[in-house]
Amino acid sequence: MATSKEEPLFFLIKSMSKSEKRHFKLYVNRTSNKENIKFIMLFDALEGMKSFVESAIFKKVPELKKTQLSNMKAHLYKQILTSLRLNHINSNVDIQLRENLDYARILYNKGLYKQALKMLDKNKQLSITAKNNMITLEILEFEKLIESQYITRSIGGRADELTNETKYYNKVISQTNEFSNLALQLYGLYLKVGYARNEKDFLYAQSFLKSNLPKYNYKYLTFYERLYLFQSLVWYNFIIQDFVMCYRNAQKWVNLFHQNPEMVQKEPMLYAKGLHNLLAALFNLQHHDKFCEVLEEMVSFSKDERYVNNENLQVVLFLYVYSNKINQHYMEGEFTSGLKLIPSLLQNIEHYADKLDDHRILVFYYKIACLYFGSGDNINAIKYLQMVIDFKDTSLRGDIHCFARILNLIAHYEEGIDDRLEYHIKSVYHFLGKMDDLQAVQKEIISFLRKLNRITLDNLKQEFTKLRNKLAKHAKEKYERRPFLYLDIISWLESKIYNKPVQLVIKEKRKLGVATLNDRYQL
Repeated sequence: MATSKEEPLFFLIKSMSKSEKRHFKLYVNRTSNKENIKFIMLFDALEGMKSFVESAIFKKVPELKKTQLSNMKAHLYKQILTSLRLNHINSNVDIQLRENLDYARILYNKGLYKQALKMLDKNKQLSITAKNNMITLEILEFEKLIESQYITRSIGGRADELTNETKYYNKVISQTNEFSNLALQLYGLYLKVGYARNEKDFLYAQSFLKSNLPKYNYKYLTFYERLYLFQSLVWYNFIIQDFVMCYRNAQKWVNLFHQNPEMVQKEPMLYAKGLHNLLAALFNLQHHDKFCEVLEEMVSFSKDERYVNNENLQVVLFLYVYSNKINQHYMEGEFTSGLKLIPSLLQNIEHYADKLDDHRILVFYYKIACLYFGSGDNINAIKYLQMVIDFKDTSLRGDIHCFARILNLIAHYEEGIDDRLEYHIKSVYHFLGKMDDLQAVQKEIISFLRKLNRITLDNLKQEFTKLRNKLAKHAKEKYERRPFLYLDIISWLESKIYNKPVQLVIKEKRKLGVATLNDRYQL
């Protein structure tokens, strides 16, 4: 028996909106025949299922034979895609460009060369406006094909014009690919290692950028070249922990869309990603006011139906909005009020489960654990940290895996679950060693936890103070700052020293203007 995970047709139907389903029915009914009636019944049967069960189809559609099902599903799948293409053609310029190119091909095949050239020229202007360089080049190659046959007896200079245009777009596409490849590779590096742990990581990232960054004159870069350049620099600056430059390049990324508003309509996903990375940089800088301003822009964008008109973008914006709302609660020390986000967050994770990758879910579990920990609910913090720890692929966001284990130790201590603390400490120490992720801060924390059982109550506050002072020194060191980006261990220590909830400590720091990362940087 097939499962819904194995059935693309089922997922395609479930992804359709009400208007798309209505359009499909109208599209099919234009040509009424027995075959259409049968696959409409199949469509209705699949639409009504909560999960795909093949045997249930034959109960709902008794006219359908088992031998017909495979071909019927393939036919239905193709018809749905055709219907969706027609439904979205007016709102998607790339689909329009492809359709016009197909029409030009039909005219050419019929020998109507002048009509084909006229349509190609009109389509070329549209593709240039839409900044679709690939289709522009394809149109140019088609024009060259027609002109090379001397059928139109074109005026002199046309050959040079087409040749120069083709050379230009070939160069633009080639360099755009270099920038986009670099952006993707740096993003992959960030997912694998997170922030640079030492000079070796820094030098590797620096060397990688220098050896792969194309030579360019910014003045002559196209929209997409600039976009991928900013993406590359954002990921690079995240890796090396230069959050000021990360902020500046993320702001340039967003400004690029503000300067080209028509591209927000064409590339809403990349605009949303720019806002998200700008928020990430502001969060790392702890620039609260600017963070709230950009978050408001993102939330407003997520509700704008002019741009958010497909489920793919809805999923991405769900990830971005929730992630940054949680970060806002972290910044403000409002962990308890942040717990209100969790039920709807988990509901959305379940709803979009088949569209979310493990990396996104992993990060959310860690963020949820931090909300619970900050609000004093260590049992639930441990529950979600364990979900992170149980992820088998530790090569994905190894940094999150490491700090989840450290926070898990602290949560166990806080909750008084210390009967096997020594065993867990050794296990975490072994894991960090295997991940090559043992830094001075982590060593200090583990060393402290290891001797906790031997510290008397009279000396406990004094030992907490000693550790806080040691870590405060490390927080000023370039590569030792990294652990504090995942876990505000200093605020936790101060909560133990002053016998206050950790979220109250963070609120008081913010109110009193106690130095944060942002105070050391100028935006």
